[in-house]
Amino acid sequence: MIDKGSLIILSGPSGTGKGTLLAEFKKVYGSESIVYSVSDTTRAPRPGEIPDVSYHYITNEEFNIKKENGGYLEYASFCENQYGTPKKFVLDNLEKGIDVVLEIETVGARKVKESYPDAVMVFILPPSLDELKRRLIGRATESMEIIEKRFEAAKEELKLAPLYDYVVVNDSIEKATYEFYSVITAERLKTKNNKKIISEVCK
Repeated sequence: MIDKGSLIILSGPSGTGKGTLLAEFKKVYGSESIVYSVSDTTRAPRPGEIPDVSYHYITNEEFNIKKENGGYLEYASFCENQYGTPKKFVLDNLEKGIDVVLEIETVGARKVKESYPDAVMVFILPPSLDELKRRLIGRATESMEIIEKRFEAAKEELKLAPLYDYVVVNDSIEKATYEFYSVITAERLKTKNNKKIISEVCK
């Protein structure tokens, strides 16, 4: 087992397929050595989302109390809703040598990177802006007004892709999932994460 788990940050605009990619990754490559951090959010569940699997759905009051007590690794507001990453779950698993994947937006990602510089940042890109808009409309879960807001926000988020360590283009879910798996594998093989076995073998 590696000395310490890697904190993998996964970001990308709405409609790039982050949730689909993580579900496919879990199905194909899932193991006990990686966990997904489930964020808290004050927004309502979307069709098909499962409480405490997709998100922890809580009230604004509950969110604010937890925020004031230092319970979040990062938190941010997006489209009038609050999102936060529970701190204890993440840090406890990293210390056990378990990789933790955070699916968070760009503002939260930068906050985590500031407080945890070893975090590995992965940005999910759509094949094109036209395809991104088609996917947002195709979800049919929000009004056109909200979709337009998300699309404009997405264009701003895409400008931050160069700040990330890795970029994965989600034009094929199978290909994108394999590339994400490759990133995690590369991080696990870094010498800084395997000092114990190195010291035992290379005496």
